[in-house]
Amino acid sequence: MRRQVQLLALAGSAGLLLGALAFQYIGGMAPCALCIWQRWPHVVALLGTGALVWPNPVLALVGAGGAAASGAIGLYHTGVERSWWEGPSSCTAGGNLSGMSAQDLLAQIMAAPVVRCDEVPWEMLGLSMASWNAVISFGIAGLWLASLRLRA
Repeated sequence: MRRQVQLLALAGSAGLLLGALAFQYIGGMAPCALCIWQRWPHVVALLGTGALVWPNPVLALVGAGGAAASGAIGLYHTGVERSWWEGPSSCTAGGNLSGMSAQDLLAQIMAAPVVRCDEVPWEMLGLSMASWNAVISFGIAGLWLASLRLRA
């Protein structure tokens, strides 16, 4: 049973990564910086594959940690999208522009990324991709943790 739950967790992380890449390369939706940040922990979670071959709790914890980290970044990104808090200055609009010269403002605009983190480019059932990533990632982390309690 443990193996099946771990395979499901691995499939979840792989599915989220493949889905993000499909939105980017097939759907033409360029990712923002926070979107990219959410992908890397799933790559780490895929290291949990070793738990299928070498049943070591540490590998399952690595999988859980990676998925949970992606979920946490997804929650942060959701807050940025919904204006609960400001995101990184490199990918959001707004901020205090007072005291900036026209040259400084122009330099900031020219250096800004094309894709903003504080806009929702796609949503389903009222949740953005960042929100869905958070929900699913925390579920995947739960699967990894549940697998630690199951018999082989």
